[in-house]
Amino acid sequence: MTAGRDARVVRELVGTHGRTYAEEAGIELTDAPQPLYRLLVLAHLLSARIRGSVAVATARALHEAGLRDPRRMAGATWQARVDALGRGGYRRYDERTATQLGVAAETLNARWGGDLRRLRAEADGAVPGLRGLLQEFPGVGPTGADIFLREVQRVWPEAAPYLDRKALQGAARLGLPEDPDRLLAAAGGTDPAVLAAALVRASLDKKVAEDALRRAG
Repeated sequence: MTAGRDARVVRELVGTHGRTYAEEAGIELTDAPQPLYRLLVLAHLLSARIRGSVAVATARALHEAGLRDPRRMAGATWQARVDALGRGGYRRYDERTATQLGVAAETLNARWGGDLRRLRAEADGAVPGLRGLLQEFPGVGPTGADIFLREVQRVWPEAAPYLDRKALQGAARLGLPEDPDRLLAAAGGTDPAVLAAALVRASLDKKVAEDALRRAG
C-alpha cells in the first residue's frame, strides 16, 4: 500500500472500531488503584480462549458484584466469585478463574499493597520489567500481560507505544505495514492504545478488517 492508503485504512479502522476494551467494559481508566485493578482483571479474563464480548460482560458482572478492588476480591468467598463469573457468561473457566482471581488479589495486596502503581515503580516503568511482573499473577501469562500493557499505555506513557504480536497480526490482515514505526506514522496522532485495540479487533474478526478496507476504498 502507499502511505496515503495506509493512512486512510487506519483512519477508517480507528474511526469505526477504535474503542478500547477498557472502555467497552465500563472502566474509566486513570492512574489510580481501582481502575488499574479492574483493567488487570479484564486482561486476565480476555486472555482465556473465550469470546471477547463474554470477557467484557464478565468484567462488568464482577464490578456489579462489588468485586472491584483486590481487597474485596480476596475477601469474597470462592463461590461468590464463581457466581459472578457465571452471571457474566464465563462458565467454561469459572472454577479455575475464581481461584486464580482470589490468589492474584492476595498477591497484589501482600506484595504491592493492593496498588499496581507500586508494581510500576518496582519495574521502574520499563516494559520488560512490567511484562515480567504482571505474569506473576496466576492466570495472566504473556497474553494477559500484553493485553494489560496495550490498554494501560493510555495512562502509563512510558509503556507507549505498545503494539504487540496480536496488534501486528491485525495490521497484516489489513495489508498495513507490520513495522510499529510505520504504523504509528500512518496513524498520525492517534492514541496508541486506541490504535492497538482497533488492530486487535481486526485480527480477531475478519469482518472488522473487511469493513475498514471497504470504507477506505
